[in-house]
Amino acid sequence: MTDKNETADLSAATLAVWAGEEDSLVEGATQVPIVYSAAYGYPDVDAWLDAALGRKPGHIYSRNTNPTVAAFEAKVRRLEGAAAAASFASGMAAISNTLFALLSPGDRIVSVKDSYGGTNKLFLEFLPRFGVRVELCDTTDSERIEAAVAAGCRVLYLETPTNPTLKVVDIARLAAAGRRAGAVVVTDNTFATPINQNPLALGADLVVHSATKFLGGHADALGGVVCGDPDLVGRIYHFREINGACLDPMAAFLMIRGMKTLALRIERQNASALTIARWLEGQPAVSAVFYPGLDSHPQHEIARRQMRGFGGVLSFMLKGGFESVKRVLPGLRLARRAANLGSIETVAGPPATTSHVECTPAERAAMGIPEGLIRYSVGIENPKDLIADLARALERA
Repeated sequence: MTDKNETADLSAATLAVWAGEEDSLVEGATQVPIVYSAAYGYPDVDAWLDAALGRKPGHIYSRNTNPTVAAFEAKVRRLEGAAAAASFASGMAAISNTLFALLSPGDRIVSVKDSYGGTNKLFLEFLPRFGVRVELCDTTDSERIEAAVAAGCRVLYLETPTNPTLKVVDIARLAAAGRRAGAVVVTDNTFATPINQNPLALGADLVVHSATKFLGGHADALGGVVCGDPDLVGRIYHFREINGACLDPMAAFLMIRGMKTLALRIERQNASALTIARWLEGQPAVSAVFYPGLDSHPQHEIARRQMRGFGGVLSFMLKGGFESVKRVLPGLRLARRAANLGSIETVAGPPATTSHVECTPAERAAMGIPEGLIRYSVGIENPKDLIADLARALERA
């Protein structure tokens, strides 16, 4: 879908407000309408066929396309600098549809070992059942990843920063390795958002988001999206239109609304997360802080090269392990204890109940995810209030 600002040289903050909407407005409305129609009628068979076969713009059935959903896709596509986009019912639907559309029995995929728990389950449990060979490498060992890719693979799947340990991979370096091997390079950009990072500009072929998180920003709608090369997105869209994991129009509307403040929210969350991470480094109850914006972060220089901001999520490890986590979390008054992130409210929780709830303690340990970790997604509250809240809670450790 195109829009009237398609060729304009606009900033991300402006695109977040305007992109993808003009072609959807009706009757003088200033906001994208929610179109709840299962099907779309045509006056004759020729016009119907033109829309059904893609010869002319139009919708035939909302499992395939929908006007509200199309506006959401166009907005994300513009923010990521992509030629095409397809949306899904959730972030995991976007990831799983992408992988199943691109991979066949006998193919090989290379990825990092501490990806999001649901993604990791695809690698360890589901893809092998369909004859796909999976190799998971140490996330910070670029040479090992390059060697694994050079040995031959169909897909190189990256996640950066990773959830929940905030490791950073060098997208440009690994995307170049993927191109040399003829692999499709897919990057999960959920934590960074298109405000902070654009993987396509760094050489990736596809970028995926759990739109439930920062894009929507209000913890009230589920959705996912993949952007990138039109041929690849077309294959993934075809898989989705048949398998049916389509985005609901109301969810699309809520995420369009949420994205209008995306740049404002991310700017605040970037600054607050860095302030809080620096404060946490000095707390005696905390044994380690993981945030790409810290000078102490092992991949800080890579993050500086490829990110414009370091994101709204950090994690920290408590002395005393999981027992300390169970004492500290109930003491937080300004944080939802919930399995979500990227919201306007601060959200906190351990991997055992959030990012890697599907995994056993042994599986989390194999991925390098400690049980004493707290993932802390910074909201838009005053950071001084959040620090005071953390200080009270950490006394319980």
